[in-house]
Amino acid sequence: MIPLKNDTFLRAALRQPTEYTPIWIMRQAGRYLPEYNATRKRAGSFLGLAKNPEYACEVTLQPLERFDLDASIIFSDILTVPDAMGLGLYFAEGEGPKFERPLQTEAAIKALPDADMNDLKYVFDALTLTRKGINGKVPLIGFSGSPYTLACYMIEGGGSDDFRRVKTLMYREPALLHHILEKNTQAVIAYLNAQIDAGAQAVMVFDTWGGSLSASAYEEFSLAYVTRIFAGLKRENEGRVVPRIFFTKGGGLWLERMAGCGADALGTDWTIDIGEAKRRVGHRVALQGNLDPSVLFGKPERVEAEAGKVLTSFAHDGQRDGHIFNLGHGISQFTDPANVQALVDVVHRSTRR
Repeated sequence: MIPLKNDTFLRAALRQPTEYTPIWIMRQAGRYLPEYNATRKRAGSFLGLAKNPEYACEVTLQPLERFDLDASIIFSDILTVPDAMGLGLYFAEGEGPKFERPLQTEAAIKALPDADMNDLKYVFDALTLTRKGINGKVPLIGFSGSPYTLACYMIEGGGSDDFRRVKTLMYREPALLHHILEKNTQAVIAYLNAQIDAGAQAVMVFDTWGGSLSASAYEEFSLAYVTRIFAGLKRENEGRVVPRIFFTKGGGLWLERMAGCGADALGTDWTIDIGEAKRRVGHRVALQGNLDPSVLFGKPERVEAEAGKVLTSFAHDGQRDGHIFNLGHGISQFTDPANVQALVDVVHRSTRR
C-alpha cells in the first residue's frame, strides 16, 4: 500500500483540522482540458473512453498534472449501473445520455434484472489502475448516481425538462417506482463497496435530480434510499475511514434532513449561502462547495473575489475546518483552464494557516 502524501481532503470530509481548505472540482476531468479532448478523440467516443480502464485512468490523472488539487475522482458516468441492468446506454451527439430500452411499462419494470457487477469490472479496474498512477499524491474518490436520479434516466429514457414520465409513475403507481428504487439501492450499495475494494478512498452519491421533487416526495423517493445506501457501505478500508459525500442539486431547502442520512459531508450548490448552510447543519457534517461554475467565465481577479466570498462565508464563525471547496455543480466545457488555476491558487493561498 502506497502511503498517502496529502490526506487534507479526507480529514476535511471528517471535520478534522486541516492546514488549509482543500479543493477539488466536480467533473474536473472534462472537455475544458485540451489533453482530455485529445484522449477522447483517441478513444473514439465517450463510452469508448469511460469503458477503457487505461483511457479512464489517463484522463483522471490529467487534472492532477495541471493543477494542485487535493483529490481526484475516477472518470466514469453515473449511468453505468442501469447500463449493467441491460437498458442499453448510448450517447446521442449533442443530446446527452439515452437508453435503448427505457422502463416505460409495468412489464419492463417488473422484469428489470439486478445489476451485474461483472459488467462494471471496467470501473473497478480503472480505480485500481488510477490508484497506482496517483502514487499516493492525493486520495481517489469513487461515485454513483442516487437511486432516484438513476430512475429518472431509466424511466424517461434520457434527460428531461419536466420528468413527466417518472412523476406520473410516482403519483399513479408508486409501488412500481419503489420497485425500481429498491433495485437501484441494492445495486449502488454493491457498486460503491466494490469501488472501495478496488481503491476508492472516499465515495460520493450524486442526486442530480432530487431537487425536482416536492419536500415529501424527496423524503420518500430519494433521501430514504440514500440513507439505506450509506448504512450499507463499508466504513473503513486500508486502516482508515472512508468518507461519504452526498450531493442533491437544488437540495438547499432540506439540508437539515440531509445531514441525518449518514453522510460525512454534504455537497451544496450555488443557490444557498454556504455560511447559512453551516449555521443550519451545525457540526453534524462537513460541507462541500459551492462556487457558481459560471464564475469561471469571468476574469481571474473576479474568480478570486467570488471564491473569497465563499471562503469568508463559511468561516464566519472563525472556523475553516470541515470545508471542502468545490463548485456548486460540474465545471463547464467552456471554462478557461487558467481560471481553474487561479481558483486553486486563491483557495490554498488565502486559507493556509
